[in-house]
Amino acid sequence: MSRSIGLNETLTDYLRSMNPEEHPALKRCREDTQERGDARMQISPEQGAFMAFLAGLSDAKVAVEVGVFTGYSAMAVAMAMKHRHGEQARLYALDRDPGLIALAEGYWADGDVDDVIQPIIGDARRTLSELAAEGLAESVDFMFVDADKTGYGDYYAAALTLLRPGGIVLFDNVLWGGSVADPAKTDADTEALRALAKRVRDDDRVDQVFTAIGDGLLIAMKR
Repeated sequence: MSRSIGLNETLTDYLRSMNPEEHPALKRCREDTQERGDARMQISPEQGAFMAFLAGLSDAKVAVEVGVFTGYSAMAVAMAMKHRHGEQARLYALDRDPGLIALAEGYWADGDVDDVIQPIIGDARRTLSELAAEGLAESVDFMFVDADKTGYGDYYAAALTLLRPGGIVLFDNVLWGGSVADPAKTDADTEALRALAKRVRDDDRVDQVFTAIGDGLLIAMKR
């Protein structure tokens, strides 16, 4: 399972025990995913708790997620949004895999957030453009990106169009297991992550912080 770089198992367990108790639906999603052998692609419970906290802190009512996987992160954020805004909350969950969306929908129903999550199957670049054209431009409060790394540049550009001033976007896996700091690593994914980090750092349209949560979490707030 993904965990913050530098934390051993004992410290990881302690950290998780000091966070709010994991909702049973989130726990089942996480444990089922681990049994499937795909746990490395899922965010950690502490990252889910952090994202839910940020969603609440920003009073997020409209959110977009790019890369749903089995639905853990979307559910964590949607729970926080629904707690504040009820059925008026809306999270657009984008993924190209209908099988994963179907799996996630079962967990969302268990977590009682299926009514506030709208899954959209297809290429996220096209979907993000369509959402902007359909009236979401400058109205999204919260966005999470955990998809193809070579697409992160395009997703960042889309985020700047969709986010309201003060809205935030989070990019996952920006440390890429440490590869981004290894000059010998020159594969397309690693280079894309390096390019994104520099681009966001130098962009005067946002305030940003690069953190070591999970496998690295880059957070940018639109000015």
